[in-house]
Amino acid sequence: MIISIGNDHAGPDYKKAIVEFLENLGHTVVNHGTDTFDSVDYPDFGHPVAYDVQTKKADFGIVICGSGNGIAMTANKHQDVRCALCWTVEIAELARQHNDANVISIPARYTSIPQAVAMVQAFLETPFEGGRHANRVKKIACR
Repeated sequence: MIISIGNDHAGPDYKKAIVEFLENLGHTVVNHGTDTFDSVDYPDFGHPVAYDVQTKKADFGIVICGSGNGIAMTANKHQDVRCALCWTVEIAELARQHNDANVISIPARYTSIPQAVAMVQAFLETPFEGGRHANRVKKIACR
């Protein structure tokens, strides 16, 4: 699987742990994030991830910022991107099962690194249920 990841200054340590986890599983990771703690603007890192998912250059995306909100809002500006802000494993699973989310947003200031890795694992391993949820997901897009 190809997974695109991006983060601002709140998430270099999170990204490093997540990338290591994903690469150990054999996934290819495209890194659009910063590696420093110097203040940067999260849209500069969220848009490239969302573009990768939108254009199918990546199967899934992971975005990380302090609250997870700003970078999720950025990603959701792209057509066919459904970015879910997650702070527990259960929410990550539901985002996939019910919403067919294809990007997970992680709030670095409100989750631990092990929790973030567990959410990513759950997100990637959980299939979309389809069924009654499919029609709802179709209604998300503005076309």
